[in-house]
Amino acid sequence: MSGPLKGIRVIEIGTLIAAPFAARLMAEFGAEVIKIEPPQTGDPLRKWRKLHEGTSLWWYLQSRNKKSICVNLKSAAGIEIVKQLAADADVLIENLRPGALEALGLGWDALHSINPKLTMVRISGYGQSGPYRDRPGFGAIGEAMGGIRYTTGEMDGVPTRAGVSLGDSLASLHGVIGALMSLLRVKTGQGEGQVVDVSLVESVFNLMESLVPEYDLLGHVRERSGGALPGIAPSNTYRTKDGRFVVIAGNSDPIFLRLMQTIGRADLADDPALAHNDGRVKQSALLDKAIGEWARLHAIDDILAALERAQVPAGRIYSVADIVADPHYQARDMLLQAHLPGGVSVKMPGIVPKLSQTPGAVRWQGPALGEHTESVLGELGFDRDDFERLRSEGAVQ
Repeated sequence: MSGPLKGIRVIEIGTLIAAPFAARLMAEFGAEVIKIEPPQTGDPLRKWRKLHEGTSLWWYLQSRNKKSICVNLKSAAGIEIVKQLAADADVLIENLRPGALEALGLGWDALHSINPKLTMVRISGYGQSGPYRDRPGFGAIGEAMGGIRYTTGEMDGVPTRAGVSLGDSLASLHGVIGALMSLLRVKTGQGEGQVVDVSLVESVFNLMESLVPEYDLLGHVRERSGGALPGIAPSNTYRTKDGRFVVIAGNSDPIFLRLMQTIGRADLADDPALAHNDGRVKQSALLDKAIGEWARLHAIDDILAALERAQVPAGRIYSVADIVADPHYQARDMLLQAHLPGGVSVKMPGIVPKLSQTPGAVRWQGPALGEHTESVLGELGFDRDDFERLRSEGAVQ
């Protein structure tokens, strides 16, 4: 193990997306992550989305650098194994419904008494308290109730999904941030471990900019706006001559001048009413019409070249095919070559963020179900006979 989290042990009791993604991020930067999976079935993510020889490609990415152990949490012996692991762990990450771990005897009070330095990251739909705490919650519901779906889509269309599991991923990021803050407190001797309570809804809501004061003070409800950036102009998505889409952001005062000069609209550049954003917002339809008409006359490569010369921020809407072919992604090591069981080579996303002194790394792809059960139990002091006995009892696999 190497990286800034070397020496940190993380226990993951989670499935699918939120808790596993948080644990993956910590594993990429050197933490030892022990993922606890149910025997026989494992994490349902193993069968989600596109499969390769029966295993999800997402699984290989989401679980890289983790150790998989199969422990039956319905058995007393399995519960004791988790307690032994927690006794020497720094972080436990879980995304079960609130109260589920308490019902197993693995709640905060029980684990904190065993290991006062343990940080417990608890990711759930609505948080560990409040009137909705017991409701089931998925990322899609977090996106809906956190506010982002209401603002996503065309003005006259239905609220739309972003295309990825945004709510889960945002909760994961907040979980990692909370875990690192708690670890810093523990490692610097400022106090004991604590609960990091992460709600899917609140993680989305935390990104919603100034929606609340806009509504509370001005009565303004931000609506869907398609590709435009409401209240900031010009910034929108435009169709090109060759049928592609380009995002152009000409919304600072000097950039606006350069953009108007580039598209041949010196009259708009010289209009004092458009010199600042508040004036441009009032004329956003006019500006979008002018930019859109120019974009429809040119191919996207010519548009991007012209705007780069003018130092106007712009970019094409990338598909995954565009991403894989892009030289900047390649130069930044954002497309890593991985090898699946059987030797099949496949590209996987690289690691974010880039640390100059202690960068993250991929040491192995998502493991086979229970691949590390025996070795992890061995570190706890169980010998081969103990392992076989526990397996015969159905406590482990």
